[in-house]
Amino acid sequence: MRFVTTSVLALSVVAGAATAEQLTYGPRPAYLIDRMAEGALKDSLSACLGQSPKRSDFSIGHRGAPLMFPEHTVESNRAAARMGAGILECDVTFTKDHELVCRHAQNDLHTTTDILASDLAETCVVPFTPASGDEPAKAECRTSEITLAEFKTLTGKMDAADKSATTVEGYMDGTAGWRTDLYSVEGGTLMTHAESIELFRDLGAKFTPELKSPSVEMPHDGFSQADYAQKLIDEYKAAGVPASDVWAQSFNLDDVLYWIENEPEFGKQAVYLDGRYSVEGFDPMDPATFEPSMQDLADMGVQYIAPPMWMLVTTEGEEMVPSAYAKAAKEAGLKLITWTLERSGPLTNGGGWYFQSVKDTTDTDADYFTLLDTLHKQVGIEGIFSDWPATVTYYANCMGIE
Repeated sequence: MRFVTTSVLALSVVAGAATAEQLTYGPRPAYLIDRMAEGALKDSLSACLGQSPKRSDFSIGHRGAPLMFPEHTVESNRAAARMGAGILECDVTFTKDHELVCRHAQNDLHTTTDILASDLAETCVVPFTPASGDEPAKAECRTSEITLAEFKTLTGKMDAADKSATTVEGYMDGTAGWRTDLYSVEGGTLMTHAESIELFRDLGAKFTPELKSPSVEMPHDGFSQADYAQKLIDEYKAAGVPASDVWAQSFNLDDVLYWIENEPEFGKQAVYLDGRYSVEGFDPMDPATFEPSMQDLADMGVQYIAPPMWMLVTTEGEEMVPSAYAKAAKEAGLKLITWTLERSGPLTNGGGWYFQSVKDTTDTDADYFTLLDTLHKQVGIEGIFSDWPATVTYYANCMGIE
């Protein structure tokens, strides 16, 4: 899990904002273009190879740039900003003393930090248990079990666990082969939500915090779901951030409706993350299964909806085209954001979960651009989360998307 430190040219982690002079695409967009089949899209993207990178709100850093950097760390977000991501994400959970911090889930410290190798391992609600026979290794460690001061002693690592491991060290060393531990060798710097606001503003980016579902029953120690949702907004107000620069998100529709009712300026851009794919009977190709309907959501005051990419597209022959879900959302006047590009790993096997609706047309990493082009030109998305924002930024700059 430990490697010799290597400098990273324009993506090196240094103090200060990511200015226009520091923006860089790196080699990946050109690598993907080289692998594309000949055609109009490849010709268009190739013609932009000499362009200068510009920041774009269409390009959203998903937990920073976690394809290579530990997610939700200072280093990951600086990398994303230097790749031109115009909006950066802090998934928001809370500590034992009700302070807001950036973590993908309240119960992911065992896979995203070094907690199991620290004195705080004793706070884990499920201690590390080694793999034995057919039983996989397991652990569960929550932000709600430690104080903010204790949280700040941890360092970030790539989100992974080897469930076949018999030691803590082995369990922590589970990074997928198509990711890397190269930029987590010294550990990533964790952030509070308030610190993320300060950092993202210094980097010249806007904000998309996600209120995460608690792993504990709410209210928790007198802290209600409404308190949690309100505190997230209050930290932007305290920092003097205009509501127009914030897209607060939640999979919980009640959170979105709370913001619409109680913080209407922030509620205008509140994003309903659509997780109804897990609801039995839901079919993105059949609007009759949408409950509530797209029009119902619009009537509630929801203006932004964000499903995973595969819900927005389907195939006609060899072509990717908009799904019934995408058409219904647009008919209701809802704005679409989607997730998450470059999270699937290599696409030679169809692309996995994120590409499931177009897997029969997916066989090369170049299809990241094919899907992105469909989502922009045919579906009409407002923006897209990516684990490596340079790819989206390159496309946005080439297509003239601000």
